[in-house]
Amino acid sequence: MEDMKGTVSETESNPTAMQANGPQKDRYVLIISAVIVAVFVAFGAIAPDTLSSVANVLFDLFTGSFGWLYLFVVFLMVVYAIAIAVSRFGNIKLGHDDDEPEFSNFQWFAQLFGGGMGIGLVFWSVAEPITDFLAPPSAMPETNEAMHEAMQTVFFHWSISPWAIFAVAGLGLGYFAFRKDRPFLVSSAFEPLLGEKRVHGPIGKAIDILAVFATIFGVATSLGLGTIQMTGGLEYVYGIESNTFLMCTIIAVITALFTLATISGVGKAMQMVANFKVYLSVAFMVFIFVFGGAVFICNILVTDLGGYLQNFVHKSLWMENGEFVQGWTVFYWAWWIAWAPFCGQFVARVSRGRTIRSYLLAVMLLPAGFCVIWLAIYGGAAFNLNELTGGAIQAAVGGDNGTTIALFAMLMELPVYVITAPLAIILIIVCFWGSANSATFVLSMLTDHGNMEPSKPLRAGWGIAQGAMTIICIIAGGQGILTILQTRSIAAAFPYMFVIVFMAVAMVKALKEDPVALAQINLKEKQNKELLSEVGKLA
Repeated sequence: MEDMKGTVSETESNPTAMQANGPQKDRYVLIISAVIVAVFVAFGAIAPDTLSSVANVLFDLFTGSFGWLYLFVVFLMVVYAIAIAVSRFGNIKLGHDDDEPEFSNFQWFAQLFGGGMGIGLVFWSVAEPITDFLAPPSAMPETNEAMHEAMQTVFFHWSISPWAIFAVAGLGLGYFAFRKDRPFLVSSAFEPLLGEKRVHGPIGKAIDILAVFATIFGVATSLGLGTIQMTGGLEYVYGIESNTFLMCTIIAVITALFTLATISGVGKAMQMVANFKVYLSVAFMVFIFVFGGAVFICNILVTDLGGYLQNFVHKSLWMENGEFVQGWTVFYWAWWIAWAPFCGQFVARVSRGRTIRSYLLAVMLLPAGFCVIWLAIYGGAAFNLNELTGGAIQAAVGGDNGTTIALFAMLMELPVYVITAPLAIILIIVCFWGSANSATFVLSMLTDHGNMEPSKPLRAGWGIAQGAMTIICIIAGGQGILTILQTRSIAAAFPYMFVIVFMAVAMVKALKEDPVALAQINLKEKQNKELLSEVGKLA
């Protein structure tokens, strides 16, 4: 979900045309968003303990009182995406009627697959299955039943539901930007509900500010996870003590390098980093599959994919174990919603010229399929090696900072650990780099009136802002870093959840008025009249 700029920017059509119908640019969204970030950073620097306390209160509020709402809304998004895909609206293009796809099917599929790889997937691919095995939603811990429930739960958290969120969020962006030639902004999708004037007024700007707010908090959560996994790996592999200072130093160094790259405009270098990440990720998948127990992994994939699909509706609305749901499912749904402006823009941009049906089905199923295969390989290998070693991996994950070292604990049980361990750290670094690059590009677009080629100083500013946000949360989090990172996503996602809901409503209104849909309705009515006429003659 984290590499956007390098794959598509050079193939975009003239971005100026996208804004032909929009008003003259203003800086309100940029200024207000920057002020919000600055206030947060300043507050966290001055009173980190207070920020941590506020985070705990918000976490309890949103997960305890509104956890059911996250589950219900995300389930509705899945239903909505399927309904739109199979309806008559599915034939409408994300673009003009004569537009052709910008990318071949292979290139398009490759970019959607690449969008499924990121820091979060690397962080949780071993940590979550083993953690759920030790404390499953309903099964007896550390049993065969718990293992299968853990894998089905992981598939649930990382496949169809999150990608349905991104697909729905990107649908409005792609439709209004490419078919209606509106600015590439979230607010543009609200034109059917608000009207053109209000979309460009305070309400529209507030929507775009919420998108910025959700994006920077959601992406910075991923950067924080990547940092604590990186430092955990350094400690586990090389004995370098993981502490707040080391985490902040790593964030600062990578942010500085990325910012310099952004200012200098080394686009080819950024593309090389993105390509290297894909190659290294695939190499790890093949290596772990071959040496981690291929037959065991295949059995896990088939058995638990079937169990997940069979129980999809039940899992989507299940809240019997409130503590588990609040700590895992609600966090994930909020995290994905916070990522929605970012990933929605990505999947929309690479899907120009596609029909709505192919767009929705491909975005929901292709990256989800990649994530399931990835998780089956990593999680299946972890369970297989855990059994062969008498519980070595679960012992590591169940200890202090277990989630941060889970990947390295598994790699230690595989051949050539001396090579794979540092390569894993490199993989985390390039995922961090790719996330910062892509997110900075999206934030710059959101605060530059949808300009698909925002200025380099603006990109640099948002790059620095992301680094500062992540450092503040690391400092404020102390021993509870994961909690404050989770809370940040949940709080940012709550208002944006309503943005996506109303965006979906606006899309239905717009689609009903689309010439292609109206033509199909008229054709259907004509066919029905002709059929009735023929029946009348026969009678």
